[in-house]
Amino acid sequence: MIFAKYKLIYFIGIGGIGVSALARYFLSKGYKVLGSDLSDSPIIRDLAKEGAVVYIGHNAGNIRNLKNTLIIHSQAVNLDNSEMKQVLKMGLDHMSYPEAVGELSKEFKIVAIAGAHGKSTTTALVALIMISASLDPTVIVGTKLKEFNGSNFRLGKSEYLVLEADEYGGAFWNYHPFISGITNIDREHLDFYKNFAGVKKSFQRFLANHKAGSKIIFNDLNKALGEVVSKAASLKKYPISDVPAKIKDEIRWMLKIPGKHNQLNALVAYSVARGLDISEKIILSSISKFNGVWRRMEYKGELKFHSLKNKIILFDDYAHHPNEVKATLQGLKEKYPKNKLICVFQPHQAKRLKALFKDFTRAFSDANKTIVFPIYKVAGRENQVEIRYNAKSLANHIKGSIYLENPKTGLNKAIFEVIRGYKSPVTIVMMGAGDIINYSQELLTKYK
Repeated sequence: MIFAKYKLIYFIGIGGIGVSALARYFLSKGYKVLGSDLSDSPIIRDLAKEGAVVYIGHNAGNIRNLKNTLIIHSQAVNLDNSEMKQVLKMGLDHMSYPEAVGELSKEFKIVAIAGAHGKSTTTALVALIMISASLDPTVIVGTKLKEFNGSNFRLGKSEYLVLEADEYGGAFWNYHPFISGITNIDREHLDFYKNFAGVKKSFQRFLANHKAGSKIIFNDLNKALGEVVSKAASLKKYPISDVPAKIKDEIRWMLKIPGKHNQLNALVAYSVARGLDISEKIILSSISKFNGVWRRMEYKGELKFHSLKNKIILFDDYAHHPNEVKATLQGLKEKYPKNKLICVFQPHQAKRLKALFKDFTRAFSDANKTIVFPIYKVAGRENQVEIRYNAKSLANHIKGSIYLENPKTGLNKAIFEVIRGYKSPVTIVMMGAGDIINYSQELLTKYK
């Protein structure tokens, strides 16, 4: 394997959810792991406890004395990054995160889960089913699982690698699975693909990486996905609409995580597991025990504001695309129909908000009140261009919403003022892919 000649692996952007999982793989194999990230986080602190040396901030000095080292960098790291400049100056071997995973995956039989939405939940389900079936896979997933002791990585002893195959930047072009589950295709990552046609071509390229006769499980209720899969003539295709009605009903009633989108994710997981010849009994037992994953409609606890008598429950969710927002709110409304629903939303990446602005304005209809934060700007993915559509403009287009210019000083008061007007129980969901998770924790700390 290409990595055998190195003693040390250095990760630029080690705190990312995918990159950190790969760092854990190398730690588990006895490599010395170093890395850097722009800011501290629970993931970075956990990596340090596991043996990684992590620098906060990117600095060329972190690189200067490295020898016999492979540099692996996040896709968000540009060539003008101070550490990347030093890497190029020294001529050190380097590759991107998906390129590194692609190299690693050559040692395994890959079970890949792809799609615009639902990848993490579906990957987790497939992995847990395979573990229950004693297939003992290695797993790289874009979320943290309590079944993995809060980790996004599991080292197995078998030939299988369960891999969340992200489409951003064409990452999944580096993987060559023998079986894949695809949840859906959507107008996502348009900062890279430009338009929906580009997204569909990307998934066609991913399918072309499969050997003839490989199995493709797909959600054929997603029309665009059905069209893309139909063009992959050499692959064995298994649409989830072929799952027997009896099984669909069982999954719908036993699944603990709410929402039709999660039922579809579970059907993809079921079909992938059947494609691996796992028994129905093991599959359904695993699905019935599944309680969800980190930051996907994750129940955080009950809150108590001093003078309010309402029962208030708090959820945290990663949704940052209009269809994800809509699906999450529908799922929470379905599970708690008598509750007033407050959505606190942080838009993620200015280009995404601009490209999907009209869709975002229609995504919050199931919320009784929406509180909008300023945009979370993503390092390495934002250009210094004037953005016409900002978070305040989004709030102005959502009926009755509140724009919160300074969440640090205004969030508690805004939530209090909204809830005091309700007599019924309240569901609050903190939503977004940025640092809004920190505000969730602050609410828990102060009001749990």
